[in-house]
Amino acid sequence: MAAFLLGALLLIVQPQIVPSRPAINSKAESSSQSVQKELLKRTSQKNDFKENIHSNGSCQQLPQTIIIGVRKGGTRALLEMLSLHPDIAAAESEVHFFDWEDHYRNGLKWYISQMPFSYPHQITVEKTPAYFTSPKVPERVYNMNQSIRLLLILRDPSERVLSDYTQVFYNHMQKHKPYPSIEQFLIKDGELNEDYKAINRSLYYIHMQNWLKYFPLDHIHIVDGDKLIKDPFPEIEKVERFLKLSPQINASNFYFNKTKGFYCLRDSGRERCLHESKGRAHPQVDTRLLEKLHAYFHEPNKKFFELVGRTFDWH
Repeated sequence: MAAFLLGALLLIVQPQIVPSRPAINSKAESSSQSVQKELLKRTSQKNDFKENIHSNGSCQQLPQTIIIGVRKGGTRALLEMLSLHPDIAAAESEVHFFDWEDHYRNGLKWYISQMPFSYPHQITVEKTPAYFTSPKVPERVYNMNQSIRLLLILRDPSERVLSDYTQVFYNHMQKHKPYPSIEQFLIKDGELNEDYKAINRSLYYIHMQNWLKYFPLDHIHIVDGDKLIKDPFPEIEKVERFLKLSPQINASNFYFNKTKGFYCLRDSGRERCLHESKGRAHPQVDTRLLEKLHAYFHEPNKKFFELVGRTFDWH
């Protein structure tokens, strides 16, 4: 009898087995999760689901690779460089499927319709930099394709903040609208304004933790955006290997444009550079404010390095 009671007690106190991935609350399902399941019922979870098959054998299909961010990290440059490879078919525009509710409600069939026509041997790629910092996106991407390969391009967080401000500043200037100085965004009551969205977007370790709840680290390739600007070929070689592409892009595909001050592309004798909006000069910022920005990111950067098992040459 004593043995029976002891066995019953052990069953009661035995800890529950916790699933490894994804970490999803098993209580009431969120409304977004219900929407996801309904969308997947209407279409298909299979990565080879196709739409609009062309007579030449090409078709639109779900992307096998997504450039998930980061904003002002060099996503456009990465996509353009990757497009030099003949086995890459890239979506021209940022789709914002997983982060914009109006788009997500349209379902995967709509998402596929935004993709380029590609051949069976090609990899379809789309890029939307806002994906990385959107809390709901990792789970949605996981529900579409658990084995998808993700590309994340990062720059020095302080430089990324300045680029973020610069883009918004020029957007206002083009519309002849006034815009405050960067100091007005960075400083609040004499201290660094941690509520400034541009600063939050540069806290990489916070956003990366969210992605690692759903995808193992070996499914996410981090491109060094600072190195891509200075010497693009070695970084693109790493991307080719990650995507298991044959080595088709070479050093001759890149040439330094002295007028623009950055690398441009050469493809089959045709030369092209990124849009004039790329590579704009950052605003002049007081040295003490820059030092304060660098000091602020020191600890978050350290946490990020530990998280991904890799260091970057950031301030």
